[in-house]
Amino acid sequence: MKLIIVSGRSGSGKSVALRVLEDLGYYCVDNIPINLLPALTHTVINDYENVAVSLDVRNLPKDPEDIPEIIAYLPKAVDVNTLFLDADDNDLVRRFSETRRLHPLIKENMPLDQAIALEKSLLEPISTNADLYINTSQLTPHQLADLVRERILGKKTGSMVLVFESFGFKHGIPVDADYVFDARFLPNPFWEKSLKGKTGVDSEVKDFLASQAIVTKFIWQINSFMMTWLPHLERNNRSYVTIAIGCTGGKHRSVYIAEMLAKNFRKEREDIQTHHRDIEIKST
Repeated sequence: MKLIIVSGRSGSGKSVALRVLEDLGYYCVDNIPINLLPALTHTVINDYENVAVSLDVRNLPKDPEDIPEIIAYLPKAVDVNTLFLDADDNDLVRRFSETRRLHPLIKENMPLDQAIALEKSLLEPISTNADLYINTSQLTPHQLADLVRERILGKKTGSMVLVFESFGFKHGIPVDADYVFDARFLPNPFWEKSLKGKTGVDSEVKDFLASQAIVTKFIWQINSFMMTWLPHLERNNRSYVTIAIGCTGGKHRSVYIAEMLAKNFRKEREDIQTHHRDIEIKST
């Protein structure tokens, strides 16, 4: 049985993630006391192949440090993965202010910002051991749903999922990136009048960048670096590795390079995904 523990701070998007998992055929249980998790898995292990359980500040044990020990009591036949959702403190404050919902820790008679900070501390035993961490500050609910769906469906073979993500530095570095490569020094199609309105998936932009020897060398060196170190990451039981390529706006150079790297790695591996954060397309 596959068990996904969905955790994260309040307001980070856990309900969105659970709805996605339910749509994917997971048997979802919300807000079960963590101490009952071993009993639940023993009960449903013969009836369901895929189960998802939410775990947040509402159902923690008295000592959050007990969580790893509780999970260790699960049957050996259960394949456990943890998805942790989070967002920047300012975004969480804004979301609670907009929805006028009460934070679960407000009953402790503390201000909202302090409740959010305390929640982070209480959930640290989960966040530090999560298999997949997603910061939702820059994601709409629809984008979060797509991202969760991509990550879950992409994990088909049991091997590590490799994600090549393009982004623009002017919009900030992706917080989920494991490796970041800066492509801003490369020739920029943005300054070519005929290419300015296009993106790195358009043939004209691809032809322009493919003709630049320095771009080809940059791609080759990233490819070589990742090929060298990925086996070591896999031996460390990593589930996902995100390689982020950044340019100024995230529409031309970074998109092209991410697509080329993904194309190269698909010759050697199965679980390869691309995500273009700052343009309106996604591909897998």
